[in-house]
Amino acid sequence: MATRCNFWLPKKKRFCAIPPLPNTEFCGNHSKRSDDVWIQCSIDPSHSVLESNLESHLKRCPLLKHQNALSVQPFYRKGVNGGGEEDDHGGVTSESKRMAVHSMDGAQFVKIIERIKAVHALICKDILESYIDPDACKIWINRAIDWKIPFQEKHVIQQASILGNLEKIGALKSSSIGEQVHCDTLSADSTEPPAVVEFGAGRGYLTQMLADCYGVSKVFLVERKSYKLKADRSLRQKESLILERLRIDIEDLNLNAIEALQGLPYLAIGKHLCGPATDMTLRCCVGEGVAKSYLRGLSIATCCHHLCQWKHYINKGFFLSLGITKDDFHAITWFTSWAVDADHGSDVADTNIENVKNICGDINMSVKERAALGFMCKDIIDAGRLMWMKENGLESKLVKYVPSNISPENHLLIAKRWGS
Repeated sequence: MATRCNFWLPKKKRFCAIPPLPNTEFCGNHSKRSDDVWIQCSIDPSHSVLESNLESHLKRCPLLKHQNALSVQPFYRKGVNGGGEEDDHGGVTSESKRMAVHSMDGAQFVKIIERIKAVHALICKDILESYIDPDACKIWINRAIDWKIPFQEKHVIQQASILGNLEKIGALKSSSIGEQVHCDTLSADSTEPPAVVEFGAGRGYLTQMLADCYGVSKVFLVERKSYKLKADRSLRQKESLILERLRIDIEDLNLNAIEALQGLPYLAIGKHLCGPATDMTLRCCVGEGVAKSYLRGLSIATCCHHLCQWKHYINKGFFLSLGITKDDFHAITWFTSWAVDADHGSDVADTNIENVKNICGDINMSVKERAALGFMCKDIIDAGRLMWMKENGLESKLVKYVPSNISPENHLLIAKRWGS
């Protein structure tokens, strides 16, 4: 008799691990019934239920329980960081963006490309390379940490540079005490190190590196999804560290209402905040009504610019002043997907015609031309964010924190409060 259910789970790429029912190959969840069908849960489409069980399931769906528990938390405020006054509540889909670009005639396409190049030349002059391998992170890079944690070199290189750039700008300081280093408060009237808020924390290994290499006393991991193999267990083993994991969408997080963070200086960090999550994080930390004085430093690696939405974007006014409309913006976000088309070990500025593709009308572009345009669009989106940060009182920089062959998503927004 089989020891596990014979139902294949395509997303997990394995069979169900639940033991089967007697005299069948399947467990109770996956047993086949001739008069029933599997349908998606209307609350959480990530899983399916038998149609006959749907009504009872909707009353006890785990996501519903989580949403109900979250709604009574003081730090939950629906849409507080969304920044959207638009009617497109679901946003503009990637397919809609693609169709809009492909529906352009040749003249329209050339016009938007010319505008992109002009705007890029105007606001993207000072994006420097800043690949940093800080001494404080050597114990991780050299695998001297005892924790049984996942180690992938490319991720460790990125995490170290994110923290190293925060140290370089002066928002995070370390001093050697044997092999121990500590985090400077950057505040004349405080004797405690700043707290750390990791946005889009995932499993939390960026914070794990920071805690191991710099030492912090209070950590908040903000992540809307549930993960296995998290860093939480090893972080909780640090006697001097207090950890809170907040399972909440950044869009709905009222940072001022987190009781344990009130009155504390903090650092905001994040690795690969997808699409609008970067805009929501900036608004969460620096937006109108936020107690700005408590933010000591910020180091955010942006990602997935093709998912960005006009309704969430942090600097719409500046783009409009440059003649970039909502439709133009969504075309620009779609072009960013081209940045991953090329071989990132080569020079994307080399525009020799190869693998020519028809885009719209009679316009043909090579893979490298498309990639070069995609990188320009990524630069523009993040440069607009940088300008907003500066306008809101942060000493800020936009840098390329790792080579593109480590990750083509290599933009990092770093900042500290003026005078810190």
